[in-house]
Amino acid sequence: MHDPAEPGPSVRGREIALLTNPTSGRGKGARHRDAALARLRESGFVVRNLQGRDADEAADLARGCVADGVEALVVCGGDGLVHLGVQAVAGSGVPLGLIPSGTGNDVARYLGLPRTDPVAAADRIIASRRRTIDLARSGDRYFVTVLAAGFDAIVNERANAMTWPRGQMRYNLATLAELRIFRPIPYVLQLDDETIEHEAMLVAVGNGPSFGGGLRITEGALLDDGLLDVVVITRMSKPKLVRSYPRLFTGKIDGVAEYVHRRVKSVTVAAPGIVAYADGERFGALPLTIECVPGALEVIA
Repeated sequence: MHDPAEPGPSVRGREIALLTNPTSGRGKGARHRDAALARLRESGFVVRNLQGRDADEAADLARGCVADGVEALVVCGGDGLVHLGVQAVAGSGVPLGLIPSGTGNDVARYLGLPRTDPVAAADRIIASRRRTIDLARSGDRYFVTVLAAGFDAIVNERANAMTWPRGQMRYNLATLAELRIFRPIPYVLQLDDETIEHEAMLVAVGNGPSFGGGLRITEGALLDDGLLDVVVITRMSKPKLVRSYPRLFTGKIDGVAEYVHRRVKSVTVAAPGIVAYADGERFGALPLTIECVPGALEVIA
């Protein structure tokens, strides 16, 4: 086996697409792209270097590359750009590669990819080891990480409407603002063949174990088990919600009495007035039916 830094003849002339969000990670996207692009080209890959003026154009570019039969679609950005790339490659057999440069980078965590070294991430692309993982799907749209449909989604909606401040502090302020007025939400969940009702703070549907830069809300979720992990945090006092929140980062939430965790093939989540987020992107208003699609995505891991 050759060292990926010393590519063998198998790489020469193979065409891949590199799609970048240059503004991801506060400008890290452009810097990481430049470093990765140089490495990929010196290894012998023919690289289409692409970026869209907006998300719609980026999605068109991604679909066009897949239709043209590139060997892989590599995205340089965060989980939002992964989400966009997945819509283009799911079920196509074209693998998705990743040069992480976002703020959360949960998909890179899942796949054990270098999150701060774009040249090392490019070496993973050059080595071209593939892995097949599941996706979650609602209608014709897929997600990789977690769908959030509760307090966390409401915070996202508020943060997106704020113009100041930037970065994580905006989410912290949005969390404090929503916490002041938040009331538990009445949910109806269809878990495979069973219907349950809960007054709850949040419902999360995980294809993988974390979102939001390592919030391990669906701890234990596996990418290749053919199942979704549904987590409900039922009615809880606000002080307890604040105290329990840090436990999400360690995955040690399962000792909390209000924590309900189920594994299912499909789930319908219904609640009034909630817009769900998945992979950190605005996904759609409830009710939503989400199913696991086993082996829907090939990744370079």
